[in-house]
Amino acid sequence: MRGLKGKNILVTGGTSGIGQAIAVRFSEYGANIAINYLKQPEEAAETEQQIRDCVKKVNRQGVRDVLVQADVARPEEVAAMFATAVDSLGGIDVLINNAGIQISENSDAAAPENIAAVLDVNLKGAVYCAQAAIRHFLDTGKPGVIINISSVHQVIPKPRYLGYSMSKGGMQNLTRTLALEFADRGIRVNAVAPGATITPINRAWVDDPEKRDQVLTHIPMGRAGEADEMGAAAAFLASDDAAYITGQTLYVDGGLTLYPDFRSPWSSE
Repeated sequence: MRGLKGKNILVTGGTSGIGQAIAVRFSEYGANIAINYLKQPEEAAETEQQIRDCVKKVNRQGVRDVLVQADVARPEEVAAMFATAVDSLGGIDVLINNAGIQISENSDAAAPENIAAVLDVNLKGAVYCAQAAIRHFLDTGKPGVIINISSVHQVIPKPRYLGYSMSKGGMQNLTRTLALEFADRGIRVNAVAPGATITPINRAWVDDPEKRDQVLTHIPMGRAGEADEMGAAAAFLASDDAAYITGQTLYVDGGLTLYPDFRSPWSSE
């Protein structure tokens, strides 16, 4: 992928699932990675080892990685995270806003603290990190890239996940607003919106044959996505091959957003 070798990438929520796959994929292309973890550095140990295994496998000498702690919902921790990443890697070229949580409960009974917690991490956290990245890009006078890891649920309602759906809907306009505001300063902002993806957070349906079949019936391609496929999409949007793309959401969903229930005739023709 053109333009990624030697770049410095900060991945929030990089300890498992899609965040881990993104970190490993970028390292494959020769990028240096700052892996964000929430509380203990051990959380990111597997990601770090996978990066090093990948670097060895593809013979990318000189690729560096660093672990950076932060709760992205706390602006002061975000600031410290960026300072550590910039100092360790010599700057940041690409921010991947991947950190996210979800809480399931009936929307009419959703606890205020749960809604706030999801919005604080998924949406406000993305805002705080994007602000820090943009300030860094502007201060250094260098172009930069922000990629927000959103979800098909920025457009597909997700009952019982009110906070999550709200956060991803907000992320869509966060992407577009920042892209428009900073396009003339060499800063590109795009989003990747995964569909049903095989990750640890989805083990409840991945490991249950009945639930898995229910999920797959909604996907025109008939299968769930792999985390590495999301990593590939993020790498493309960060690369020079996507240099003229900004303000867009790339849906990586096997056709989930194509209204699959309408594959069968439904009109009275």
